[in-house]
Amino acid sequence: MADVGKASHGRLKLRHDEPMYLRKLLIGLICLPLFAQGGLTLTSAGIEARQDTAKLSAMIEAAPKLPLEPTELVVKLPKGQQLGMVSWLARDPKTGATWLIQRGDKADPVIAVDKEGRVLHSFGKGLYKIPHAIRLDPAGNVWTVDAGSSTVIKFSPKGEKLLQIEVGGLPEPALTPFRGATDIAFAPNGRIFISDGYANARILEYTVDGKKLREWGSAGTGLGQFHLPHSIVVDENNILYVADRENGRIQKFDLNGKFLSEFPNLGRTYSLKLGANGTLWTGVQPLDEPAGSPGWIVKLDRKTDKILGYVPVTEKAGLHSVEDAGDGQPMTDVGNTVVWFNNH
Repeated sequence: MADVGKASHGRLKLRHDEPMYLRKLLIGLICLPLFAQGGLTLTSAGIEARQDTAKLSAMIEAAPKLPLEPTELVVKLPKGQQLGMVSWLARDPKTGATWLIQRGDKADPVIAVDKEGRVLHSFGKGLYKIPHAIRLDPAGNVWTVDAGSSTVIKFSPKGEKLLQIEVGGLPEPALTPFRGATDIAFAPNGRIFISDGYANARILEYTVDGKKLREWGSAGTGLGQFHLPHSIVVDENNILYVADRENGRIQKFDLNGKFLSEFPNLGRTYSLKLGANGTLWTGVQPLDEPAGSPGWIVKLDRKTDKILGYVPVTEKAGLHSVEDAGDGQPMTDVGNTVVWFNNH
């Protein structure tokens, strides 16, 4: 599973007022199995998804496979505790700690571990409906995003609650538990950007103390539009990158929301993490396969959009998050585990 639980994560909400492209895509997803059995003609949405996958596969096959092997980072919880689905990862380069946010009810949602998997901090019980993303700001504070309540909470590393942002805009009635914000990014001068993708298709900007400044974006397939903005990062050149998940692309903007360019045909694009030397990690899966299918961690050149390399993730229920463990070694989630691709 991936999102909208990793089981229902990719399900589309069909309402009378949904844009036509959503209806076409949903019909296409329904018809794919029937087409495979010779029952129906493949829809235009299904054809486009297959074409996207073919282009993605060609780009990956033309790139080098990175010489990295997967190693599970075993989280050593106290007796009686157990991880649920690991939704997101964040690594502190100063301390080497790996932070994760998980969805099980048999452990705290927010957990930090050292490189041996020993728990350093854990907290957040009872604060989340659907824990979704976790990021560390430049000062080392811990920010979490709840996709159920559309709430962002800032903590100190020891779990002291410092700030709460109610993003709002939740639909009523709720047609799915996943109806809120997805990720958070930090820019100079305390500027904060939040992607709000499950019920909305927008990016919001806040001040460092949680005051909303503005929002931009709309639902659609055009440039500057979104179909589930799922992950967001800002680089050292003040370029904002958005994983436009169901449109199968990464879009680039300036910090005022002006569209700059896109990297298309990436498949279902879940996650983003800045890497060293102008690189960008992303976790992708084929658009013509069910959400949560096997895929790839892809290393991109931010300037040229060239694929520099990849590692395959052959297991299901992975790639919801991608993190950089340093030295060009990415990490991701696979179900309730943390997988670190390293040189051994």
